[in-house]
Amino acid sequence: MELKHVIPNMEKTFGNLEYAGEGKVEQRRINGRMTTLARSYNLYSDIQRADDIEVILPQEAGEKFFEHEEKVKLVNAKITAEGYKIGDRGFTKYILHADDMVKA
Repeated sequence: MELKHVIPNMEKTFGNLEYAGEGKVEQRRINGRMTTLARSYNLYSDIQRADDIEVILPQEAGEKFFEHEEKVKLVNAKITAEGYKIGDRGFTKYILHADDMVKA
């Protein structure tokens, strides 16, 4: 059985989320035109304080505009894991995806 993603308990895992700014835009050339595939955004969490939270939204969600530190909520959030190695050591990167991000 393959683990595709984990559905987090948003309240317990991240608590309150606040908008911290735009991240990266993933684009690819399709039929000669640059097309946006996904956008990432940075969020502050009152539980996960060590680092900002990065969420990836699909192109269908559109570009998001929020005030800095405005409270937001993620729609259908899920976490995937990606493995990689450096030298002889293995590491895991956890990636947060959501269908949309709205005002809380």
